Amino acid sequence: MEDKVKIEMEFVIHASPQLLYQYISTPSGLSEWFADNVNSRGEFFKFMWDGSEETAKLLSKKSGERIKFRWLADDEEGSSNYFEIRIQVDEITKDVSIIVTDFAEEDEIDEVKMLWTNQISDLKQVLGSA
Repeated sequence: MEDKVKIEMEFVIHASPQLLYQYISTPSGLSEWFADNVNSRGEFFKFMWDGSEETAKLLSKKSGERIKFRWLADDEEGSSNYFEIRIQVDEITKDVSIIVTDFAEEDEIDEVKMLWTNQISDLKQVLGSA
């Protein structure tokens, strides 16, 4: 089941990397924009939307920089797919961007890109940088 395509998207965000990191790495921060509710127990994060829920395993995180998850369903299938949210600061302009890496089926690429665009738009609104 390794036939998903890797997608990378970049979104410019007007917020400090430290503040941004709180929104991408904590259950309370993720609950503000990514899902209706997020709980964590150790390395497992449970994301809830409109009565459905998905659990993701925290694969890695680097304070102030990035967080990487794998959906449990993918983990159980032995998939190496993941999604990562990375904060990038331009050395010269100091512009802050979020780089999202995700995987999608060939025929779902546009949907996945649209989903992330909407999610990041919600994050920008929460941050007041829309």
